[in-house]
Amino acid sequence: MSYKRLERINALLRREIGEALYHVFAGENIDLGAITVTEVQCSSNLRNATVMVSIFGHESERDVFIRRLAGKARELQAMINRDLTMKYTPRLSFKLDRSVEKGDHVLDILSSMPEADDEFDTDNPLLRSSAFEEDQEL
Repeated sequence: MSYKRLERINALLRREIGEALYHVFAGENIDLGAITVTEVQCSSNLRNATVMVSIFGHESERDVFIRRLAGKARELQAMINRDLTMKYTPRLSFKLDRSVEKGDHVLDILSSMPEADDEFDTDNPLLRSSAFEEDQEL
């Protein structure tokens, strides 16, 4: 299977699963606003798909969220089968995606760093550029 086709299928499944969550968990006590489907990685034979989800907040309840999602996997698969025309409906497995959390941590570190001076240090030869030297000669 071509890489572009698999990429399109992953994007389509990501969108469909994100929309289906609201139907499957309708009326249940779960904070769907905290759940984001960040990525879907479907196998090349389209039989299995790993759904990466990010859960905002609820640090102590993330395992519970993943278990509840896994418990509704068959219902989500049935909705995908109903809404999409595919030869095989992939079996879904859910994993917690910590990349957003890691990105926030990096941004926190960057924001806590002191800002660099706006003045250009012309005495430092490593920071000197040839264009700057040419301007100085004129």
